[in-house]
Amino acid sequence: METRGVAWRQAPDELLLGFTRALRAAGVPVSQDRAQSFLRAASLVDVGDRRATYWAGRATLCAGPEDLDRYDQVFGAWFLGRVTSSARQRPDRPPERHADLQDTPEAGGEEVGEADDLRALASATEILRHRDVADLGPAEKARLAALFAALRPRSPRRTATRRTAWHRGDVDAARTHRRMLRRMGEPADIAWRRRGERARRVVLLVDVSGSMSPYADALLRLAHTFVQRTGEGVEVFTVGTRLTHLTRAMRLRDADRAIVAASGTVPDWSGGTRLGETLKVFLDRWGQRGMARGAVVVVFSDGWERGDVALLGEQMMRLQRLAHRVVWVNPHRGKEGYLPVQRGIVAALPYVDDFVAGHSMATFEELIEVVAHA
Repeated sequence: METRGVAWRQAPDELLLGFTRALRAAGVPVSQDRAQSFLRAASLVDVGDRRATYWAGRATLCAGPEDLDRYDQVFGAWFLGRVTSSARQRPDRPPERHADLQDTPEAGGEEVGEADDLRALASATEILRHRDVADLGPAEKARLAALFAALRPRSPRRTATRRTAWHRGDVDAARTHRRMLRRMGEPADIAWRRRGERARRVVLLVDVSGSMSPYADALLRLAHTFVQRTGEGVEVFTVGTRLTHLTRAMRLRDADRAIVAASGTVPDWSGGTRLGETLKVFLDRWGQRGMARGAVVVVFSDGWERGDVALLGEQMMRLQRLAHRVVWVNPHRGKEGYLPVQRGIVAALPYVDDFVAGHSMATFEELIEVVAHA
């Protein structure tokens, strides 16, 4: 490409589809589903906005960290008319280094240094981390979706029944005896053992009622991140007027495909809220039989209960008795002037171990630490 930005004068559809073909030729596994997701995301933003288009493509076309390096090179060559050296790039580096995606200074103006661009973009990303997800526009939501890939949830740990070898602890008589037999009865070093550790189950109950709909997409992306990063020990349900088991949909590797599958599975999206009834169904069918026993149960809800609040209190008491720890995440918890006066919150709080905020990327990061140290 001869001049910088010449691709932006082509037809938008031809331009975007050509970019997906260029990515595929460069070795990025761009499937047809990813290409369609990219076109849908790009239709929500101004194609002339290079930064918004960059984040829309990065969130939909990259399958993992290994694709980021080639994505950056192809994007720079296709949209900006330049070729960057792969030796200067690291696939696991945060996106702050893509400062050249901002608009080019006018001719004759002073060139802005790369360090200044990096600081400006890092500042914008930091501001986005603290923004309420319900107030974000389509382009900002596309950038936020890319930030979920940087989250690293960890399973809480529990003491296992079986013991494992260790450099101190209790004497392992059996292993010590076997060492002596291998030495024909001569004294050998004493073997030690201790109780091992295993991952504790995490259960996520996501409220998808009408009052929670502005946060539903971000919360499901967070649930998808938990499932993908921590393995088999995470179960996901949605609650509203009905209870829906979503773990199978959340196991799809691509976050957008997982959310589409979830939206097709949940029958009560943006409906009412009957937390007491849905919690009773969960405990009767799954929780009492073992899913909630010793688990960390995280409830994402604003506490607007249309059903019987006395029933909600009873079921929360049952849940607290079964679970290792109960965490309630309220998107309004971190906002100025908020008071927990909703009927559902008042009924549930006596049986909640941690009452935390959940309205921004920064609060999601804090929630991850609460769960990891439960």
